Amino acid sequence: MVRIYADEHFPRIVSEFLRTVGHDVLTVQEAGNPNLGIPDPEVLEFATSNDRAVLTLNRFDFIGLHKHQPNHAGIIVCKDDRDRNRLAIRITETISMEETLRGKLIRVNRPPQ
Repeated sequence: MVRIYADEHFPRIVSEFLRTVGHDVLTVQEAGNPNLGIPDPEVLEFATSNDRAVLTLNRFDFIGLHKHQPNHAGIIVCKDDRDRNRLAIRITETISMEETLRGKLIRVNRPPQ
């Protein structure tokens, strides 16, 4: 089981699927921060202080944050996939291969078309 903090724009249906397979997912909305446009460094800080890996589609910004702030609970960056079920399965498969996410940048790519 992985503790995850899904950022504001991450698809809720994927978060819900991740819960059904046993992950502890907290969304920005559930944390009481919806539609606030919280800067990415603060999203990472919140996740880290709550021992949660950030789950995001915002690959560019969070890859940069990982380089500058490597002491975090994990960052999972995903390439968007309109097939939400397939995206959820790829996330689950990818993170299940890791013993820990602490300090790691995990990339979840879309399969070749």
